[in-house]
Amino acid sequence: MGRLLMISLRNLRANRRRTLLLGTAILSVTALLVILTSVGNGIQDTMLRAATTLSTGHVNVAGFYKITTGQAAPVVTKYGSIKTLVEESVPEADIVVDRLRGWGKVVSSTNSIQVGLAGVEVETETGFYKVLNIMSGKLDGLKKPNSMLLFESQAEQLEVIVGDTLTITAPTVRGANNSIDVTVVAIAQNIGYISNFSIFTPKQTIRDLYLMDDRSTGAIQIYLKDHTQAPEVAERLRSILDKAGYLLLEPSSNPFWMKFPVVTREDWTGQKLDVTTWEDEMAFLTWTLQAFDSLTFVVVAVLLIIIIIGVMNSMWMAIRERTREIGTLRAIGMGRGGIRLMFVTEAALLSLGATALGAVVGATISAGLNAANIGLSQGFQVFLMRDTLRLVIDGGSVLTAIVSISLVVTLFSLYPASRAARLKPVTAMHHVG
Repeated sequence: MGRLLMISLRNLRANRRRTLLLGTAILSVTALLVILTSVGNGIQDTMLRAATTLSTGHVNVAGFYKITTGQAAPVVTKYGSIKTLVEESVPEADIVVDRLRGWGKVVSSTNSIQVGLAGVEVETETGFYKVLNIMSGKLDGLKKPNSMLLFESQAEQLEVIVGDTLTITAPTVRGANNSIDVTVVAIAQNIGYISNFSIFTPKQTIRDLYLMDDRSTGAIQIYLKDHTQAPEVAERLRSILDKAGYLLLEPSSNPFWMKFPVVTREDWTGQKLDVTTWEDEMAFLTWTLQAFDSLTFVVVAVLLIIIIIGVMNSMWMAIRERTREIGTLRAIGMGRGGIRLMFVTEAALLSLGATALGAVVGATISAGLNAANIGLSQGFQVFLMRDTLRLVIDGGSVLTAIVSISLVVTLFSLYPASRAARLKPVTAMHHVG
């Protein structure tokens, strides 16, 4: 094997121009894959942090309450016992909180907007302090009764500033309209699409608006130490809640507000719980990541095909130019397997070296782009939930890029290598003569 490595390295050095050309192509594709993967990881990481802080837990136990068959409210009644059961059943949880949910109209002296209402406790949900960038006012203001946090775009639409009074109107669980006055205590920087339809206020404000007692909530949100366990935890909770006698909605990969039409058409009254994951609740946004991943796959696949064609053509040329060498090696006793392995080893060494260097180049460029804090246009901010480009370099993704590209290049070198191995010594020596 040592002799084969020496021969392969010698041949790569002897054909420096061809080696450099192919190596540069493989390096470029690897670097591009690492950069695109880092962008995708950045989108996912930002989406996960922003979404699971502002809109959803990693796992949620929510549901609907129906007084009549045609009227549903996003309410969980007598939630205390359910929350206790959740805390006992999910040792993987880092924190378990509950939020109030609603949908209503926010009215200023000049304008109004329809938004989703979220009742929170910022004392418990400390993630708000890490995710939100407060432009004016203070986040701690949400600790005061009848206060409200808006995003910049909402404040502009309503033409209000910190200290102004707004009115929230919404239909109660029993169908009557109610309203409540609130004071703007903070205005946060926009966070993509989420900031278009969500406002935050203390939980008691939502209870007062909907005339709910303190035994009801909107959703129990579970934040896990490892968010990848969300599907497993959600399935376990469905089973536990079912055995405990709670009625459950059929699993559906949609946010709760998209389930209203289905729930209101169903012929039942009372309470039904709904267990979802963060991916279910953010399904209307995760298409961004899926589309980017698909685009990355197509681009890299096309470039890999070009490289594979180049590698195979290069090997055909090498076989023609090295017929004498192949004949000599076969004449002195090297078998077909040895010839085949020699050419495959050359392809493997070239691809491993080029991909390793390409991964370093890609990671360096990614780190540089991340440090540059490149601003994003408003259109990209809507879906990426950031005002600057963020790339996350993941060691596992880098290693996957190196291994996958090297493996593909090496595998496609087998065919021309096998053709070289089938050359007969007599034919090769005749070619020399």
